[in-house]
Amino acid sequence: MSICKRISAQAGLLLGTAMLPALAFAADAPKLNSGDTAWMLTATALVLFMTIPGLALFYAGMVRSKNVLSVLMQCFAITSLVTVLWALFGYSIAFGGEGAYWGGLGKAFLKGVGVGSLTGSIPETVFMTFQMTFAIITPALIVGAFAERMKFSSMLVFMALWLLLVYAPIAHWVWGSGGWLGSKSILDFAGGTVVHINAGIAGLVAALVLGKRKGYPGTPMAPHNLTLTLVGASMLWVGWFGFNAGSELAADGTAGMAMAATQIATAAAALAWMLIEWASHGKPSVLGIASGAVAGLVAITPASGTAGPMGALVIGLAAGLGCFIAATKIKRAIGYDDSLDAFGVHAIGGIIGAILTGVFCAPSLGGAGFGSGITSIGSQVGVQFIGVVATLTYTAVATFIILMVVKAVMGLRVSDEQEAEGLDISLHDEKGYNL
Repeated sequence: MSICKRISAQAGLLLGTAMLPALAFAADAPKLNSGDTAWMLTATALVLFMTIPGLALFYAGMVRSKNVLSVLMQCFAITSLVTVLWALFGYSIAFGGEGAYWGGLGKAFLKGVGVGSLTGSIPETVFMTFQMTFAIITPALIVGAFAERMKFSSMLVFMALWLLLVYAPIAHWVWGSGGWLGSKSILDFAGGTVVHINAGIAGLVAALVLGKRKGYPGTPMAPHNLTLTLVGASMLWVGWFGFNAGSELAADGTAGMAMAATQIATAAAALAWMLIEWASHGKPSVLGIASGAVAGLVAITPASGTAGPMGALVIGLAAGLGCFIAATKIKRAIGYDDSLDAFGVHAIGGIIGAILTGVFCAPSLGGAGFGSGITSIGSQVGVQFIGVVATLTYTAVATFIILMVVKAVMGLRVSDEQEAEGLDISLHDEKGYNL
C-alpha cells in the first residue's frame, strides 16, 4: 500500500466514526505505536546516511581528484538547504492537504506539526523528517550528471527551485492525499517515480544544458579513487533498507518483505552487471559491480512493498542488464556527458522498476496485489506507464525552464580556467588530495 493510501485510510477511519459515541471514537482513533516509531526513527537515520556520507562518497570516488571536494560539498550543502526548505514549504506542498496537484501551504513552516500530531501510528514529526530525507537524496542524485562543471552558487539556486517546483509536487501526485497519480492507484512504494525517474531525467536535462566537460570523451577521465566509491555504494546498500522497508511506516510483515526483496534484487543486479561486463570486456570491475548494485536498489524501490522474492530477483536481473546497456552502449552511441551515469542508472532503473512493479505485484506471481480497483496486470502496467510518462514529461520541461532561468540570471557553468584547475581550488580554495 502506498504512503498516501495508508494516510488516507487513517483519515477515513476518523471521518467514518465522527458520528459514533465518544468512547467508540476513542477506541478507533490513531494511537502511537512505540515499535513502529522506533523503527521509523531508525529508518529515517538510515536514509539520511544514504546521502551523507553514502552518496557523497560514491560520487566523490568517481570524479577526478581535483573535483572530489566539490562533489562532497554539493551533497553536504544540498542536505542542509533541502532540510530548511522542506521545513518551510516543501513538506506542506507535498503533504499539507488535499489536492490533485499539490498539497497547498496549510502546513508551511510546519504549522500544526507538533508533539501530539500523528501520521498513522507514528508521530508526524517522524514522518515529516523521514520524507525530508527522501527530499534530500533526490536532488543530490542529480549532482552525478553535471559533476565537475557547474557553478556552486548556481547549483544551490537550481536545487532550491527544483525541490519546490518539481520534487514536492510530484511527491504529492503519488503519495499526497488526493494526488492524481495516487488516485489512479499507481504503485510506487518507496519512490521509483518520485525519486529515481525524477532525479534521473533532471540529471540528463542538466547534462545536456551545461554541455560536455572539456575534453570529453577524448581525454581520459577515470575515477580517482574507487575505494571511496565502493565504500559509498556499500553505505547506500545498507541505508536502502530504511528507504524501502521504512516506507511501510510500520514494523510489520510488509516491511519485512520489502527488506527481503531489496536484498535479493540488489544482489541479482550486481551479479548481472558484473557477469555482462566480464563477458563483454574480459574482466569484472569494482565500478561495475557497485553500479549494478545501485541499479538493483533503484529498480526494486517502487516494487519493494508489493513484489515477492522471485519477482524481486527478476527485477534485479532486468535492472542489471538494462542499466548496463544504458550507461555504456546507449550513452556512448548518443554522446551525452552524464558524468556519473545518473540517467543511465536512476532514470532507466526507475523506469524498469516502475513498469515491472505492475507485473510482479500480481498475486499469481507472488505479489501482494494490485492497486485499488485494478484487477489485471495489463491495467496496472497501464497506470504505471502513465506515471512514468507524466514524471518524465513534467520533470524534463520544468527542469529545462529552471536551468534556463538560472543561466540567464547568473550563469550555470564555471569558466574554462576554473574547470581546468579543478573545482576544489577554483570554487572552494581547498584541496582534497595533495598531489
